[in-house]
Amino acid sequence: MGTVYALVSGKGGVGKTTITANLGIALSQKGKKVLLVDSDIAMANLSLLLGMHSSPITLHDVLLGESSLQDAIYDGPGGVSFVPSGLSFESYRRVDSARLAGVIASVKEDFDYILLDAPAGIETNVMSALSAADNVLLVTMPISPSIADVLKTKIVAERLNAKPIGVIVNFVRNEKGEIMPDDIMKMLELPIYGLIPYDQDIRKSFMREKIMPTILFKPNSKGVEAINQIAEKLTGVSSTIRIKKQGIITRFLNKLSSIFKRKPKEKTLREEVKEKTKSVPEIDEDLPEISEDSIEVEE
Repeated sequence: MGTVYALVSGKGGVGKTTITANLGIALSQKGKKVLLVDSDIAMANLSLLLGMHSSPITLHDVLLGESSLQDAIYDGPGGVSFVPSGLSFESYRRVDSARLAGVIASVKEDFDYILLDAPAGIETNVMSALSAADNVLLVTMPISPSIADVLKTKIVAERLNAKPIGVIVNFVRNEKGEIMPDDIMKMLELPIYGLIPYDQDIRKSFMREKIMPTILFKPNSKGVEAINQIAEKLTGVSSTIRIKKQGIITRFLNKLSSIFKRKPKEKTLREEVKEKTKSVPEIDEDLPEISEDSIEVEE
């Protein structure tokens, strides 16, 4: 049976969709059977990046009960299978996103990896994607506002009994003022699964005459190399991520962390989640994590 991963972030603009597309193809190139699902039912950005936005049957039709998920699965680029989201605002208004967990569960046996490109934020559609996932990968940038946002998403995921397993840090420039990887791990209490450098080639994915993931037109770029390392971790192949020697966690991060980790006073979030989504039981699977032995510290 395959494993479902939701790639989530606090806000948009952190490169989550681009990472999902390239990571799915990287896994496929390693001989894995991969299904990508554009679970952002409002925006359908993954469908645009893969050039599948004109597909006749979409996730909207499935969540409306008008089609089966098997009918909405297409052959995507790079050997992946793909479920596109719809662009119709009218169907979006009628979609029942709470059905997502059930329809994803119906095809888990057919794939090794199912990657959900989740919406940004912590609204209902995000909760549905989290509830459909076995594991959660948090995507952030190495700046304090982005880390604060993704920390909120992590808290929501844990309340939904989803399993955050690691952090992907995107747009790393190694500039002064960026939060160091070790500090990010301490803040989020999770290992880092990937450090993706700022890469003009990845940025140009949506600027080409024919839009496509970077891994297909420039597979040797630095960004793609980092994404391949994430694929190696997910498939159980050990690799080393090089990080700079950590700095002292800023007073801001300490204060912010303590605020988010306080026990919530209201019970409305958990009650709302239970009404709108169905949780998926955790799977018993040992996943590779980054340990002290797999991190080399550069002075």
